[in-house]
Amino acid sequence: MIKKVTAIVCAYNEERTISSVIKAILNCEIVGELIVVNDGSQDKTSELIRQFINDEKLLFIDLPQNMGKGYCMAEGVSKASNEIIVFVDADLCNFSYKYIKQLVKPILNNEADMVIGHPAENRFDAMFNPFKPLAGERAVFRRDVLPILDEMRESRFGVETLMNLYYRATGKIIKYVILYKLKHPIKLQKTSFINAIKDYLLEAYQIINTIYKHRELAYKAIRKYILSFTK
Repeated sequence: MIKKVTAIVCAYNEERTISSVIKAILNCEIVGELIVVNDGSQDKTSELIRQFINDEKLLFIDLPQNMGKGYCMAEGVSKASNEIIVFVDADLCNFSYKYIKQLVKPILNNEADMVIGHPAENRFDAMFNPFKPLAGERAVFRRDVLPILDEMRESRFGVETLMNLYYRATGKIIKYVILYKLKHPIKLQKTSFINAIKDYLLEAYQIINTIYKHRELAYKAIRKYILSFTK
């Protein structure tokens, strides 16, 4: 029997895509629970999520103010009732339940402790995108992220970096999978040029700040990586 998983979606002003993402996840038979965290959205995101409120799989957490992606992910993990967790970004286009199965498969087969899914519209993107480690689509064991929930809450957009450092530093296995044909729009496609630049700079700052705050983890992660070539 296939283990049920908990899917966690964190949303901030994603009225254009949130409904289609929720529908796709609810249609996945291996998802036993969907936790959607609205991070103080100022558009119709909360209203659209509430349209699914009667689905028995759905748990809706509606935060009154923006707390950041890391806080929302940690909040979802703390409420999750299944051991396997899948994180899904709220702004994905043409998302399908097949991507959840692709993320979970290496976990179920004991091939990895964390699976990171890289959305790729074409082969070039799949091969050369340098931001693959920062992708938000990932599957993990709940027990593995419980020790860093407090750190996740404070990390905002540095949360994926924090997870990567922690998993590398503790010797856990990370596997990457390519989510072909899945579109993850860039900020320039979602907002004005000026706002997009501001958002990119803010994310970069939060990522750098996360690395600095957890520099001991970073040192351990680098050391583990170097030692892996000597075995």
